Amino acid sequence: MSSINSFSAQDTLNVGGTDYEIFRIDTVPGYEKLPFSLKVLLENLLRTEDGANVTKAQIEALGSWDPDAEPDTEIQFTPARVVMQDFTGVPCIVDLATMREAVTALGGNPDKINPLSPAEMVIDHSVIADLFGTENALERNVEIEYERNGERYQFLRWGQTAFQDFKVVPPGTGIVHQVNIEHLAKVIYDRVNGGVLQAYPDTCVGTDSHTTMVNGLGVLGWGVGGIEAEAAMLGQPVSMLIPRVVGFKLTGEIPAGVTATDVVLTITDMLRRHGVVGKFVEFYGAGVASVPLANRATIGNMSPEFGSTAAIFPIDDVTLDYLRLTGRDEQTVALVEAYAKLQHLWHDAAHEPAYSEYMELDLGTVVPSIAGPKRPQDRILLSEAKNQFEKDILNYATASTTHDIVDLESKHSFPASDPGAVPGDEETETREVHISSGAPANASKPVKVTTPEGASYLLDNGAVTLAAITSCTNTSNPSVMIAAGLLAKKAVDKGLKRKPWVKTTLGPGSKVVTDYYEKSGLDKALEGLDFYTVGYGCTICIGNSGPLIEEVSTAINENDLAVTAVLSGNRNFEGRISPDVKMNYLASPPLVVAYALAGSMHFDFETDALGKDQNGDDVFLKDIWPDPAEVQQIIDSSISREQFIKQYATVFDGDERWTSLPTPEGPIFEWDADSTYVRKAPYFEGMSMELTPVADIHGARVMATLGDSVTTDHISPAGNIKAGTPAAQYLEEHGVERKDFNSYGSRRGNHEVMIRGTFANIRLKNELVSAVNDGQIVEGGYTRDFTLEGGPQSYIYDACENYAAQGTPLVVFGGKEYGSGSSRDWAAKGTSLLGVKAVITESFERIHRSNLIGMGVVPLQFPAGESWKSLGLDGTEIVSITGLEQLNEGVTPKTVRVVASPSEFSPEGKQTVEFDAVVRIDTPGEADYYRNGGILQYVLRSLV
Repeated sequence: MSSINSFSAQDTLNVGGTDYEIFRIDTVPGYEKLPFSLKVLLENLLRTEDGANVTKAQIEALGSWDPDAEPDTEIQFTPARVVMQDFTGVPCIVDLATMREAVTALGGNPDKINPLSPAEMVIDHSVIADLFGTENALERNVEIEYERNGERYQFLRWGQTAFQDFKVVPPGTGIVHQVNIEHLAKVIYDRVNGGVLQAYPDTCVGTDSHTTMVNGLGVLGWGVGGIEAEAAMLGQPVSMLIPRVVGFKLTGEIPAGVTATDVVLTITDMLRRHGVVGKFVEFYGAGVASVPLANRATIGNMSPEFGSTAAIFPIDDVTLDYLRLTGRDEQTVALVEAYAKLQHLWHDAAHEPAYSEYMELDLGTVVPSIAGPKRPQDRILLSEAKNQFEKDILNYATASTTHDIVDLESKHSFPASDPGAVPGDEETETREVHISSGAPANASKPVKVTTPEGASYLLDNGAVTLAAITSCTNTSNPSVMIAAGLLAKKAVDKGLKRKPWVKTTLGPGSKVVTDYYEKSGLDKALEGLDFYTVGYGCTICIGNSGPLIEEVSTAINENDLAVTAVLSGNRNFEGRISPDVKMNYLASPPLVVAYALAGSMHFDFETDALGKDQNGDDVFLKDIWPDPAEVQQIIDSSISREQFIKQYATVFDGDERWTSLPTPEGPIFEWDADSTYVRKAPYFEGMSMELTPVADIHGARVMATLGDSVTTDHISPAGNIKAGTPAAQYLEEHGVERKDFNSYGSRRGNHEVMIRGTFANIRLKNELVSAVNDGQIVEGGYTRDFTLEGGPQSYIYDACENYAAQGTPLVVFGGKEYGSGSSRDWAAKGTSLLGVKAVITESFERIHRSNLIGMGVVPLQFPAGESWKSLGLDGTEIVSITGLEQLNEGVTPKTVRVVASPSEFSPEGKQTVEFDAVVRIDTPGEADYYRNGGILQYVLRSLV
C-alpha cells in the first residue's frame, strides 16, 4: 500500500458487493491527454508512491508528459507479477537458491529470499521435435523430454514448494504466452496488500521478449532479462525512462485471403522502418474494435520484432468477450469493465490521446506476405517470394553453387515447382550427366537422394526441409489455425501430399487448440499431410526442431546445400531454427502447409501447381485456399468457453510423470556435485557487504570485432551443442554421451556449460579472425588468442580462459543494433563470466544493454557516425578506458576516454586511436547496479 498519498488518489470501488481499494488517476492534472499505456504507469506510481523510489515529482512529470520531448525522466515501475519460461526461468530459480546461501553467509535470513511479487513459470521450452509425422510423436517426445530434463524438473518441483508465491505450469501444457493470455492474465489484478484488497491494472515483466503478447489483452508488460526478472520478483522496481509513445491508427478490415500473420508482418515491416526501439506502440482508432483479440495478441507478440518495448491495445468489449470465452468468471469480467471505465482505461474511439509520433494502416491494403530469409522485419510479398528467393540465394550458396543456379535458370530450366523431380524424367537424366561430368562436388546440384524405402528424389538449393506450425504468435489465433486445417483438408481431398523431404511439425500453444481441431475433424486432415502434434511447447521457433529427415540432412551437409525452413513463428535468425538450414522464412500456418506441399522456395503460387488431383488436373493454391466465411463457421461451431475451463482447471497439477518426480525438501537446495544441468551460480563468490570501487579499464584485449545486427542468439548459447566444442568437451569429461548432450537452453542452470557456449553460435562472424585466415571470415565461436605466439585462431572460451589466467580484461567491438532479439540473460551473464568488462558498439537494443549493466559490464557507444572500422580499429589493439571511476562519486559520466594502442600483433605503421565513447548507463538505478557489480549483488546487499 502507498505510504504517501500526495494526490489524495485513494478511493473505493464496489463491484458485485466486493469493495476494492483503488488509486484514481483523475486526481493527477494532465491525465486525460495521456495514452492508455502511460495511464497504466500513472496508476502504478500513485499506488507505490513512497517518497524515495517513487516520488510526487515523478507522478507530476508523468501527468505533464510532453509527447514531443526526448525521454529524460526516470520512474520506478513495479509490475504486478513476473512470468517465466523454463529456459530463462531455471537460472532465475538457481540464482534465488544461491542467494539463500549467500544471505546466510552474510548473516541474513534465507527466508527473505522469496518472490515478493507473484511469479509464474510455464515449462514450455524443453520439448524437442525428435519424432514427427507419426501418431506417437507427442507421447515419445514428452518421454524423451523427461529423460533429458529430469534433474531440472526435480529442481523446479523443489522451487514450487520452497518458495512462496511461485507457481509452475508443468511440461506438456502449452506455450507460456498463450497460457498467459488464455488463463494467467487478469487484465485487472486483485490482491490483498497490507491487509487491504486492492484492484489495479495487471502488469508484468517476463523472462521472454514475447511477453508482449499479453499487450493484446490490454495488459502492459514486456520482456526483460532473467536478471531484471529476479530483481522484480524480489520487490525491486524496474527503473525506466518515461518513453515516447507511437500512436498506430488502424482503419478498415482485413480482406479475404489475407491472414493475421500477413497483418503482423506488414506492421513489423512498417515499425522497423519507422524506428521504435525503446518506445511504446499503442493501437487506437475506430478500426481497433474490428480487430479480434487473437489478432491483437499476434500483433503484440511481435513487438520485439519491431524493436518496441510494448505494443498495446486498450480495453474494450472485445477484451471482455475474450475473457468470457476463455473461462474467466463473471466477477473478474465485471471488475475489468467497471475498473477500466472508472479509471479512463476504456477505449473511446472518439477520443484521441496525445502521441509522440503517429502512424496509420488501412487493414484493407494488406496483402499475403512472408518474411526472411534471416530477419522477421524482412517482409516479402508472397507474389514476389520466388523472385526474391532467387536473389537471396546468391548470399547463401557457395560460388560454385551460385554458378550452378544460373546454369539451372539459363540452360536446364529445372522445374521450379518441384526440386524433387522423380528420377527418370528428362530433366533428371540431363542433371545426372551434369553431376557425373567431373564438376566440383559442391556444384553438383540438385542431389539425388534415396529414402530408406528405396524411393528417390532430387534435392536442390531452396528445398523446404522443415515446415512447422509453431509458436504462440499464431497457435493462439484460431483464424489462422483453422485456415491451416481447412487448407490441409482441401489438399488431402484432392490427393495432394507433402513432399518427402519436408519434415512437418505441429506444436499447438495450448490443449484447447487440439480440442477444437478434434471437434472440427481438422486434426485428421493435418495428419493426412503428416502434421502430427509433436508437443505443447515452443519447439521450432527456438531451435528445438530436432533432426531433419536423416537422408536429407546427410545430403545437405555432404553437398553444402542452402535449404530452407518455413515456420509460423516470430524468429528466423541465422543458425536458430536448425543447424542444417541456412534460410528461414516466417509465414502464416496455412502458408506453412502450402510450402510443405510445394517443397521449395523456388515456387510461385500464382503460376506453379502444387500437384495434380485424382483427375490429373493441376491444383493451385487458390483452389484450396479456405474462404473466410468457412473459417468463421468452424470457429463458431468448434470453440467454446467450456473447452478453456476444462483444460485450465488442472493447469498447475501436471501428469503422473510430473507428480512422481522425486522432490528435494527444505529451504536450502542440496546441490548435486555430479549434476550437469543445475549447479550453484558463481556470482556471489567472495562477495562482502562493502562495495568494491569502480575501476577504469587498463590493458584490455579485444575479444571480438562484430558487424551490425548481432543478436542475442549470436551471443547467448542456444540450440544444439556441437561435438568438439568446449561445451561438448566439458560434457564428455563429465560422462555425458553425445546423444544426451541435449540443448544449451535445457542446460541454462549450469554456468559451466553456458559460459563455454557464449559467443559460440555457428553463424557468428568475428572479423578479428580474418587476419589469420587470408582475409576470410570464419563463422563460429572463434577469436584470436593473443596470449599465444602469433595470436592464432582459438575457441573464444579457451582464449578467455588464458586471458583470465593472465588477469587481462576484455572488450568487444560491435556495430548497429547490438543485442537485438530475445531477452537472453545468458547473453549478458556469459559475456561477464568470460571476462568482458566493456562492450563498445554503434547502438544497442534495449534489453541487452540493460542486462549488460545488470552483470557489471559497461555498455559504451562509438561517437555518432563512427564505427570501429571507420576509426581504423582492427581488434589487435590494447585498449584502456578512463573516466569510469567518476561513478564512485555518484556521478555517471556522459562519456569516457578510450585509447586503443597498437600491439605486437598490429599491422606495421598502425597508429594509436583515441575517442570519447558515450556511456549508456541511462538511469540512476542502472548506475547503482553497476557500482554494486551487478543487479543481483545490489538486491542481496539491500535485503541483508
